[in-house]
Amino acid sequence: MQIDIINFDGKSTGKVVLADGIFGLEPRADILHRVVTWQRAKARAGTHAVKTVSEVAGSSRKMVKQKKTGRARQGERFNVHMRGGAVVHGPHPRDHSIDLPKKIRSLGLKMALSSKVKSKELIIIDSEKLPAAKTSVFAKYLKKLKLENALFVGADLIDINFKKSIANIPNIDVLPAIGLNVLDIIKHRNLVLTADAVKAIEKRLG
Repeated sequence: MQIDIINFDGKSTGKVVLADGIFGLEPRADILHRVVTWQRAKARAGTHAVKTVSEVAGSSRKMVKQKKTGRARQGERFNVHMRGGAVVHGPHPRDHSIDLPKKIRSLGLKMALSSKVKSKELIIIDSEKLPAAKTSVFAKYLKKLKLENALFVGADLIDINFKKSIANIPNIDVLPAIGLNVLDIIKHRNLVLTADAVKAIEKRLG
C-alpha cells in the first residue's frame, strides 16, 4: 500500500510503499493483549518485600506472664498479630516476567502497526530534524498536523533538537525505531513515523 510522506507543514513531499506483511495485517485483540501483558509483567521490578517473624528485629522474650495478669496470653511483641510485627504470606522479591515466543512478540508489533493504518492514525513524515530546539515552534507544527496525543518514531539516532523541543509537551513522546513496542503504540492516538523509521522497521520485522 502507498501512503503520502509529509513535512511538518503538512505538505506532501512524496510517497512511500508500506509492506503488507507488516502494515496490512488484520489486528487481533488476543495477540495484542498477550504482548501487552508480557511487556507490563517484564517491566515490574519485583522488589516488594515484607519481613517474616524470623526477620523482624526484637526480643523473643515473653511480653507478660501467662497467668494472673488479667490480660490476654501474649508471646513475642513482634508476632504477626501485633502492631509493628511480622507479616504472614506477604510479598517477597521475585521475577514477574512471563515467557512469550518471539514470533508472537513480532506478530503483535506488526498488528499494532497495522491497527494504526486501518484506523487512519498513521502519519509518515520526511524527517524529524529541526533547525533549533524551540518548543513553541514545534507546538505550532503539532497544531497544523492536528496532533494532540502522538508517538514519534525516528531512526536509530533521534535529532537532539527534536528531543528537546517535545520534552515539555504532554502526550507527545519519541522513540528510536529499535525501541518501538506494542504498548507505546496503542497508548497513543497517532503514530508518526519518519521515512527512515519505516525502512528500519521493515528491516527489523521483514
